[in-house]
Amino acid sequence: QVQLVESGGGLVQPGTSLGLSCAASGRIFGVRTMAWYRQAPGKQRELVAAISNGGITNYADSVKGRFTISRDSAKNTVALQMTQVKPEDTAVYYCNLQQWSGAEYWGHGTQVTVSS
Repeated sequence: QVQLVESGGGLVQPGTSLGLSCAASGRIFGVRTMAWYRQAPGKQRELVAAISNGGITNYADSVKGRFTISRDSAKNTVALQMTQVKPEDTAVYYCNLQQWSGAEYWGHGTQVTVSS
């Protein structure tokens, strides 16, 4: 089993920056990707950014150029640096880990609210 714990959410003003972090623990092996998803009220959960074991990144069009995902494999952490945040970035952000075995794990989520 793998446990994922997110941190760093909060209330921020539009145009500012916020960083999220996710720490993984447990039976961490054969990791294929780590990623951040988000779910806004009344909407489906969507991929925000992902990073492969080889460091290849993938971003949703809505966050390209504003968000950066990074990973520290030695510490089993993944971070999301959010800049120029917008009210539409308001959502619960979830950390995700996928293993080559097909197993997939989710964190409990952290709330990000962008409002003036």
